[in-house]
Amino acid sequence: MTAHRRPLETVTASDGTALAARFHAPRGEGSARGAVLIVPAMGVGQDYYGAFADWLAEQGYAVATFDYRGMGHSRHGSLRGLHADLVDWGSLDCAAALDALAERFPGLPLYWIGHSLGGQILPFCPRHTRLAKAITVATGSGYWRENTWTLRCYVWWLWYFVVPLALPLFGYFPGRRLRKVGDLPRGVMAQWRRWCLDRDYAVGVEGEAVRRLYAAVETPIVSLSFTDDEFMSARNTESIHAFYTGAARTMTRIAPREIGVKRIGHFGFFRRRFADTLWRGRLLPALES
Repeated sequence: MTAHRRPLETVTASDGTALAARFHAPRGEGSARGAVLIVPAMGVGQDYYGAFADWLAEQGYAVATFDYRGMGHSRHGSLRGLHADLVDWGSLDCAAALDALAERFPGLPLYWIGHSLGGQILPFCPRHTRLAKAITVATGSGYWRENTWTLRCYVWWLWYFVVPLALPLFGYFPGRRLRKVGDLPRGVMAQWRRWCLDRDYAVGVEGEAVRRLYAAVETPIVSLSFTDDEFMSARNTESIHAFYTGAARTMTRIAPREIGVKRIGHFGFFRRRFADTLWRGRLLPALES
């Protein structure tokens, strides 16, 4: 069964919000090696991770994918008037998805694979204490002055002109219409903008309480980043992971030439063509070590 044919199921967050999720059972559940939650990047639906989730299931892992409230299959009508921010995505939506995964596959060690934003919001999920390991993929702080040179002019225009005009005009961020990021709830985009304009990202905006949340994460973290990431510079990557002061951190930066390809980029890791190189060669050892 392919990822897109797996039935969507409903996971309910603690505030009653219905979220769409898919569960990928490992072959031979009696010998399952662990349960993995795939936490999406900003503006990326769970379908994007389907092939990767299927592959992990073939390796003996139970896997859950899901969409944040207002995104993908968890979007119910217009985003205008939807009250949601990035903290909600982490504290409510990620928590609900992780609980559902643990209930579906009890007794297995739990793993978190966070793509970009998915590695940033780990501290907001109160269930992170249950994790055996977290793997961040293409995760960086998002602070715009530390973005890659090619991105800085684009995000300057986005943060100082496009977003301040679009949010009050539309009541949400119409990314599809503008061909930028994707449609996002107003609170999500407004908070993300504030974070990206601050040198210390979420910690700088939200204050010492959030700094303590990052420091309280004791789950071992493996960071997989890429030298040709068009969004995240090496400094972005180092910056966000430096806030995880209580966690053992393994930082791995991969150049495309190391695996014999010309490009990986910010989104490439989850494409099926990297099954033998990045998935089997880099991801599996990180999970199993």
